[in-house]
Amino acid sequence: MRTFLLLLIFTGLVYPEIDFNNKKPKNTYSELVFSDEFQNEGKPDSRKWHHQIIPPNNGSWHNDELQHYTDREENSFVSDGTLKIRAIKEEYTYNGSTKEYTSARLNTKFAFTYGRVEVRAKLASNAGTWPAIWTLGANINETGNYLGDQYGNVGWPLCGEIDIMEQTGWDKNTTISHFHWGDLNTKEYMDTGGETPVANASTEFHIYAMEWDNESIKTYVDDTLVFELPNTDNKPLNHEHYLILNMAIGGNLGGDVPVDFTKDTFEIDYVRIYQ
Repeated sequence: MRTFLLLLIFTGLVYPEIDFNNKKPKNTYSELVFSDEFQNEGKPDSRKWHHQIIPPNNGSWHNDELQHYTDREENSFVSDGTLKIRAIKEEYTYNGSTKEYTSARLNTKFAFTYGRVEVRAKLASNAGTWPAIWTLGANINETGNYLGDQYGNVGWPLCGEIDIMEQTGWDKNTTISHFHWGDLNTKEYMDTGGETPVANASTEFHIYAMEWDNESIKTYVDDTLVFELPNTDNKPLNHEHYLILNMAIGGNLGGDVPVDFTKDTFEIDYVRIYQ
């Protein structure tokens, strides 16, 4: 074995890192397969991002959210090297449905299975805001998404959902990682997750990350492990997912919105996906 390793070193061949106690490769996630460094100005790059604007729940979004999502530059734009997702208090009507707030929900035009996701972001500070970095199984076929039914049509929660980072509207010193899925054997809804303190989430950038393989899914804030979920065969977490960035207003995790709320911003420095 020692001779074999020396041969690899001297010949310069590159192999995955190997744990010789467990006799299997470890993921190194060294190949960058999707990224946006947000160096353009104006609207987000349409080659990489899809604005999901059609409300899938009878003119509203799920979870009792209070906003409409738009593709307007007022709600999502790139400037000075970062993407801004901005929630605004304003009356806005879409297909006959009127809401009192607007924001943005961006889907990657890229589906992937396994890897490391990194999003460096600074979160909103106002009560009532619900920023999120998350994935959905590409087979969800939710109304208005970019991928449609090309990967299947099973609906939620059988598609699987990975919430890399969420923050409630009432606790701006903590972030949440959560998982939702439908058991592939019983069809039963399941969920679990954890949280970690982030005292300066709205004033400083942090890296919100996920490492995902066929054995487990781990979420992090910077280098702090938030939660690890065993990735067993009964979970729909071994097929293509796509990444979502959005900020909701109110709803299950947004909570009450202050009467003096006018606008707030979820700011993203970069998005990187490695495999």
